[in-house]
Amino acid sequence: MTAGSTQEAPPLHVVIVAYGSTMPLRACLDSLACPDSHRSTFTTTIVDNSSSDLTRQLVERYGHRYIDPGRNLGFAAGVNRALQLISGVRADVMLVNPDAAISAADVATLHARLHLQERTACIAPAQDGEAGPARVSWPFPSPSGAWLEAFGLSRLIRGHEFLIGSILLLKAAALADVGPFDERFFLYAEEADWQMRAVARGWEVQYIGDVHGFHIGAGTGGDRVTRLVHFHASQERLIRKHYGWTGWQSYRAASICGALIRSALAHKPQRREARERLRILTMGPTMVASALRAPDESVV
Repeated sequence: MTAGSTQEAPPLHVVIVAYGSTMPLRACLDSLACPDSHRSTFTTTIVDNSSSDLTRQLVERYGHRYIDPGRNLGFAAGVNRALQLISGVRADVMLVNPDAAISAADVATLHARLHLQERTACIAPAQDGEAGPARVSWPFPSPSGAWLEAFGLSRLIRGHEFLIGSILLLKAAALADVGPFDERFFLYAEEADWQMRAVARGWEVQYIGDVHGFHIGAGTGGDRVTRLVHFHASQERLIRKHYGWTGWQSYRAASICGALIRSALAHKPQRREARERLRILTMGPTMVASALRAPDESVV
């Protein structure tokens, strides 16, 4: 297929992995609701990792499919649970965080854009947050990139980038080729890992800057330190998976170096976070994550 050509799009399925308060989820579902004069062009499934009666009641009022896995599966496994239900149907899948919002019209626009190029695995819109525009496209994590970032040279990082998973539309053909999310990632990096696998198989990712969504970020709760632990634990799993033990040691050394520099030179709030990062990296992120009292209490 050539640039600018189109192909018939398969059905679209929206998947939301919910956790915690229903307030952001209600706003998310409101944004996705179609006007009475228009018929919905997609179906919606909510996987409730908090097993909340309030969430179930909210989802039922909107008429969407509700799944209670019985425990906090984490984001990747929550997505996969929804994918299992539609495994017999060839469908594109849009992931939407419960603290994100995008209109049904923009969903339809993204769905059409996804099929303009045959080898586009996934696309994401521009996203605004409470503080203004949020960055959606990031370089794939790598040992060499970590060293550049440690010394404030991240602008020199070149190569493929991945799209954050807060609002992310995945093509059915790419899902069939690449496979589901890796459930070893409890929270964070699952979308980066999936896109790394997709790019390795010849797929591409595309940022759509003229379509906009909204994302609060960490809007489903959880404390900052727990999120930081899960972030670095997922980064360790990602680097070990794609670069091996040696790659992880290089990445970790670079990250420790960067944290040391920031803990000494950054402004007070950034110094505090840099010192927390330094503690986590020195002890070993996955070891720190495993020592958390209960993974079910973690934010998704």
